[in-house]
Order: sequence, then C-alpha cells, then structure tokens
Amino acid sequence: MSHAPACYHCGNPVPAAAPWTITLDEDTHPLCCPGCEAVAHAIVDGGLESYYRYRTELPERPDERQAVRADTWSVFDDPGLQQQFVHPDGDEGHVATTLAVEGITCAACAWLIEHRLNAMPGVKSSAVNLTHHRVRVSWDPDQIKLSELLAEMAAIGYNAQPYEPDQAQARLQHEERMNVRRLIIAAVGMMQVMMFSIPIYVSSPGEISEDFYALFHWLSFALATPVVFFSALPFFRNAVRDVKTGVLGMDVSVSLAIGGAYLASGYAVIFGVGEVYFDSVAMFTFFLLFARYVETRARRRSGHSGNALSGALPLSAVRLDDEGNERILPASELRTGDRVRVKPGHSVPADGIIEAGESSLDESMLTGEYLPVTRRIGDEVTGGSQNMESPLDIRVTYAGREARVAGIVDLTDRAFASRPRLAQMAARMAHLFVLRLLIVTACVAAVWWFIDPSRVLWVTLSVLVVTCPCALALATPTALTAGHGQLRNRGVLITRADALESLSQAHRVIFDKTGTLTHGEMQLMQTLPLGNIDEADARALAAALEAHSEHPIARAFHPFRDTTVQANEVQSHTGQGLSGSINGARWRLGKPEFAAIQPPTIPDEGQWLLLAKEGEPRAWFGLHDAIREDAGETVMTLQAAGLKVELLSGDTSHAVASLARQLNIDTWQASTSPEGKLERLQQLQASGETVIMVGDGINDIPVLAGADVAIAMNSATDLARTRADAILLSPRLMRIAEAIQISRATRRVMRQNMIWSVCYNASALPLAAIGIVPPWLAAIGMSLSSLVVVGNALRLSRWRSSTVPLPHSPTPVPA
Repeated sequence: MSHAPACYHCGNPVPAAAPWTITLDEDTHPLCCPGCEAVAHAIVDGGLESYYRYRTELPERPDERQAVRADTWSVFDDPGLQQQFVHPDGDEGHVATTLAVEGITCAACAWLIEHRLNAMPGVKSSAVNLTHHRVRVSWDPDQIKLSELLAEMAAIGYNAQPYEPDQAQARLQHEERMNVRRLIIAAVGMMQVMMFSIPIYVSSPGEISEDFYALFHWLSFALATPVVFFSALPFFRNAVRDVKTGVLGMDVSVSLAIGGAYLASGYAVIFGVGEVYFDSVAMFTFFLLFARYVETRARRRSGHSGNALSGALPLSAVRLDDEGNERILPASELRTGDRVRVKPGHSVPADGIIEAGESSLDESMLTGEYLPVTRRIGDEVTGGSQNMESPLDIRVTYAGREARVAGIVDLTDRAFASRPRLAQMAARMAHLFVLRLLIVTACVAAVWWFIDPSRVLWVTLSVLVVTCPCALALATPTALTAGHGQLRNRGVLITRADALESLSQAHRVIFDKTGTLTHGEMQLMQTLPLGNIDEADARALAAALEAHSEHPIARAFHPFRDTTVQANEVQSHTGQGLSGSINGARWRLGKPEFAAIQPPTIPDEGQWLLLAKEGEPRAWFGLHDAIREDAGETVMTLQAAGLKVELLSGDTSHAVASLARQLNIDTWQASTSPEGKLERLQQLQASGETVIMVGDGINDIPVLAGADVAIAMNSATDLARTRADAILLSPRLMRIAEAIQISRATRRVMRQNMIWSVCYNASALPLAAIGIVPPWLAAIGMSLSSLVVVGNALRLSRWRSSTVPLPHSPTPVPA
C-alpha cells in the first residue's frame, strides 16, 4: 500500500489529487492545504528560499484555525533569517527593520499604519516612507515579535514583508504595470462610451428611435462595467479598508461617486426609469487614475536616488585568499578583514581601506560630487563607489548592513519618523475633510431633493468628486519628497524630517573650527625648543603623548613617533590637551595655560601648542590647518541670506581670531569648552533664535545634541553622526547654504500647495452644490488640482543653486 506524499512545508500527508504545490529550484513540491500554500509562496516570493534549503526540522503544526495567520508570519521570527534584515537600533536593546508594504495609496494610509503599530506594546517607533511604500519599525524583541507586527498590518489590510531591494522593486514594477492596464481600460471605455453618448446629446427630439436609445444605453452599460470593476477596483478596495478601520480617506468619497453613478445608471437602463451617467463614470474614473498615475511617477522619480542607494552595493565581489588567488562570491558573504580586488569599471562591494593600487573613484551616488576623486594606499573607500582606472586591493572594514550606504538608506527611512508641522497639519485637515464632505454632500442631496429631484444624483456626484481632498493630501508629501531628493542629490542627508522646517526658519549658523571650517588635517610647521632640548626629542615626546589621542591634532605628530619613547597614564583633558608620564616625569601638551604654570608669550599668530615638563615649558609647536576652499564663499552666502554666522572653537585666541578675520566672521569665541559652547547655544535659543550647529568631533556632541538643527561634516565621528539631524556626504561647506535655500524653497512650496488646495475646495464646493459643475467637469477639476500640486512640488527637482540668495529671511530676533 502506497503512502500519501508528505507536505513539503509542514510534513502532513497530502490528500489525493491535491492541487496545492510550490516550485523551488525548478522542482515542484506537493502541499497539503491552502494554508501551507499561502505560507510557502509568502516565503519564496519574499526571497527567503534559504528557509527551505537549510532547515533541519519541520515546523510544528498549529491549530487549524490559526494555520494561515501563524505560519505565514512566524517564519520571520527565525533568528537566522532575521540576520539578513533586522539590525540593532540604539543602546536599549531595541531592533529595527524596514518592511515593504503593499496597498499604500495616500497619507491616510501612512497615518493608519503608524497609529496602529505605535499603539502596540514594545514598539518604539514606526515611520512610513510614502514615496517608496516602506515602513521602518523599531521594537523591543523581548516584548513583541516581528510576526506580530506583520500580522497586525495584515489585519488592517496591508501585507508587508522584509524589504529586499530586488523583490521590492519587482513588486513596484508589477504594481505600475497594473496601474497602466487599469488606465488603458478606463481610457478605451471612456472613449467608446462617449462615442455612444454624443449622438444622444446632439440629436434633436425624435431623431433617434427608442430602439437606438436602448441600444446605446446597453452598449454604454457593457463598456462601463469593466471600467468600474477593474479600473476603479483600487478605489473600492481602499474605501472598504478605510471604513473597516474607521479612518476615512479620499477613496471613500471617490467610491461613493463612482459606485452611486454606476448603480443609478444601471437601474435606469434595466428598468427604463431615470437618467444614465455612464459617460461621467468612465470619464472621472479615467481622470482619477491618470492624475494618480502622474503623481506616483513623479514621486518615484523624485525619490529615485533612494532606491538607487538601496542597490548601490554590487551583488558579487572578488575575494583574495592568503596566496592572492581570486574567488568570486556573493557580496553579502563578505566579512570584516576580508581582502577584495576591485577591477576598473566595477563597484566597491564594501567599505574598506586600500592596501594596494591607486585609482580614481566615482562617488557621485554618495556625495553628489560628479568629479572623480583619487584614492591611494591607506585611504578609506566607501561601498558603492565605482572604480574608474586601475585595480585596487581593499581590506574590508564594514560590509553588508554595516556599510555606510546601508546606513544612509536606514537614516533616510528614519527621517520620515517625524513630519514638519505643516505636514502634520495637512494630514489632520485631509483626515477630517472627508467626514465633513460626506455630511455636506448629504445636506446638498436633501436640499436638491426638494428643489429638483431629477438633478439630485448628478449634483451629489459632482460635490463628491470636485471636492475630493486629493490635492490637500498631496500638498506636503510631494513637496517633502522633492525637497529630500534635491538635498540628497547635493550630498546632504536629512535624518530627521523636522530638520527641514527648522533649517528654513534658522537665524544663526554656528561653526566649529577644526575639521569644519578647516580641513582638520593638521600639519606641524614649526618647532621652537625652550631650554636644553633639541627639536627631534621634543617632537618625539609630543608624539608619544599624541599616540593616545584620536583628535585631528594627533595626526600631525604621527610621522615623528619613536618606539623607544613611550607615554604612560595618558589622560585627555577635553578642550585643553594631554598629560602623561614619560620616563618617570609628568609631561603636558596643549594650550599654554594648561601645560605650564607660567606659560611664555606665544611666538606668533596661528595655532601653537606648548610642551611642558613638570609645569616648565620645553617647546612650542606651530600647527597649520588649511581653510576649506569654499569656506569664505559659504560664509558670505549665509550672511547674504540674512543669517548670522558665528565661530565657536576650543583653539587659542590667536588661531581663532586669524580664521575669523580671514572669513569675515564678526562673532567668535576662542578657548571654549564643550560646556561653554552649549551654554552659548542655550543663551541664543533663550533669546528666540533658531540655531544651526555645524561640527565634526566628539567634543561637539553636547552642542550638536542641543542645537535646533545639528549638521555633521562628512568626516565626523560616528558618535557625532548619531546626534546629527543632517549629515554632509560631501566635503563642500557650500552644501550647507544650499540646504538652507532648498529648505526655504520646500517650505514655500508646501505653503503654496496648501493655500491652493484650500482655495480650490472652498471655491469648487459652492459651484458644485448649486448645480453649475457637471460630474465630468468635476472629475477634470479634481484631477487638475492634484496635478497642479504635484507640478508645483516638482519645481524643487529642477532647483538650481544661485549666488543670489533667496529673498526670504527669517523674522529678526531682538538682540
């Protein structure tokens, strides 16, 4: 007696002639039930085929009533699978992931998803990226599982799965193809229905027989049916979901209009009573779909750089073994310490340091700078850069999710965790507008029932369609998407959405000195011995102390390291210098007043460090840090735009005064400790100023954390980056001035869009309510209003920097 085959997913016997299967590696495997089929396809379609290839035992069979729900999502709780898409988030044990979500259509969807997820115990935060249909979730794995989050999203009508760039892109392409098909069906249906409607409109009474009237109406009925049940299906699906969740979106009013007109017209054709509106149904379905198609294409084009970053790392890499032999392997298998070879024309598969070779790299995808940069032995390279000339051997420092480009994608998703005040206001207005619109529509219908019952239906339809809050809902998301895209193209990464609004309202920009206005690459230019010590010994002693520091100044002494001179018990005194023990004596290196009891007079202008033994001066060191090439232009542009520029530095008065004079900065402070910088910042904020702080080092962390907008330089420490609201991916300071100009332009476009949306709805509603606007014109007006909003936002994508600052300047703050 033969045994029934076992289910490939759960191991249970498969019933005879069972139709359920799954294809994996070109082999077809039997499945026992629709639940297992749904689970297996969810796993394979999600790009997680390795679950089946490497599993060691079959899953436990849950209760039948929970089969589809539990099995579908519990697979994503597997620790091995989660290593691919879940990563730590902060120091509190939280983890985070980005999910690709199906079914998102508008800002109301984003609000619903975030509201439901944030209400779940253990969820730290959730943020929907409306442009790319992604949601970033941070949660405590000890309190809640990923499967519970996925199940909750499915319960409210949004299927989600871990974001895989290739899979997600495929889903978006499929969705776009379906949208095109729906649009084509609607266009063909509209044209054919209009062809049968025009003779009825233009003919005189009696010119067309009753039989032809009936024929034209039945043909219009047949042609409008696929338009309603296929092309308009997303509107009905989303409306049902909105009603179930209690969050009324714009699709509710649209569905009522389309469904009501179709049903009333169908009743009129079947029973021969009433008016026929099939032409209006097909027309405003087409215009609705066309407007959404253009809007979706525009938003995806604006956010294309984000998707491009997701696929910046190549799929394969050439790894070198100890003998230098090459082996091709997936880039995802690279680990820290591996050596890889990058040939000309290929992309760098991970972050690393060049060990052999010299070449030009195209880093435009990351920095926005289109000129290639030369990288040599010892230089750091970033994954995603393209090698232009010669082969490079690179030692991997960060790979996969730890690579810088992955961090940029994650920070971009995090930027949508909070929205500017204008965006929040627009979302609330759109959310409340639909409910009020339905109430107004019911009142209009009741009034027209007494005035002229024959016109009730089409007047009601006109009110529903013409006042659909599509433009209001799109007013801020489209502008934000275009603004973020423009900033990203110029090498400015916004990590907090509120920063965009704060940038536009800033009054003052405070710069740190070393590594910000200057390159931060100190060079030892002069050594002046004091007493019985020669220059070489003085430099060796200073280098021994600086060997224990990561400050940019320390790199100036690295070439003078002497292994026979070692410093012990070295302590770093923030903003002052270093102290340590060398050969039993206590040495200090740093500011004159810190190093010596009675410091001598500084030799000359510039930056000088004093080396002292037991409080007695032994040598002066003159350091030079070149000013960034565009520092002067940046300061002038900021000042011309109405911003005050200030310099706060922990360096000596001579060095800071010299730099301030060169850059025409009137307000500056030297020898300022981190606490002093924070105190100055709080003083300015107390007077009502919105302050931007630009820094790069650990000593800047307190003031970066306290600033209204914190901008970290491209060379900033990792800790400084985590406290920043914006990160410069490019070394050019001018990007800061451009970011402020773009933020002002974005805010202006958002306000213009909201004013246009409110004015349009305020003027269109009374015209439709008094019966002047027919349904077909209402559909055109609503579509055009949405296109105006999208087109206005897309002007930001064509924004060009100018030496002439934008005319807007923030409200002056009293001194």
